[in-house]
Amino acid sequence: MKNEPKELSPENKQELLDILESRFRENLNRHKDMDWAGLKAKLEKSPRQLLSLYRMESTGGEPDVVGYDQKKNEYIFFDCSKESPDGRRSLCYDRAALDARKKNKPENSALDIANEIGINILTEDQYHRLQELGDFDTKTSSWIQTPSSIRERGGAIFGDFRFGRTFIYHNGADSYYAARGFRGELRV
Repeated sequence: MKNEPKELSPENKQELLDILESRFRENLNRHKDMDWAGLKAKLEKSPRQLLSLYRMESTGGEPDVVGYDQKKNEYIFFDCSKESPDGRRSLCYDRAALDARKKNKPENSALDIANEIGINILTEDQYHRLQELGDFDTKTSSWIQTPSSIRERGGAIFGDFRFGRTFIYHNGADSYYAARGFRGELRV
């Protein structure tokens, strides 16, 4: 990613922790029965994941904790911005789709940027889980991980929330729209 730091300065780290703590406290419904102190301690021991969270934040994702995997002792973060992150829109689904475009290529692909940030694009199940926490993507849409059986045929899937429900649609993987981005998941 252009002009992104390779590691966080102490000031950027503290600023990010302050943002994450504020978001954590404002959205307790997303992470019932979790405490900030335990999460903060884990974050402070995870510089690589903190950098990914910083990149999620700087591209408009508003990452927040949405779960905890007890077996793996991992906190689960999703992009929780109301609309698809504005710094990650107008993208083809993957590199193959981007390379296949002959004209009007976007700057990048969703999977390439997710890889640069250090996150995974939400799966269909994760996207439905996110929608249980609020109404997301009411004016935008987000690419989601596409099964190989669909991708091999040139397609990709995306989701949004309209008319009081979550919809999963398909499109050519090489398509891109100003209102379509992607949401990610990170485990710490």
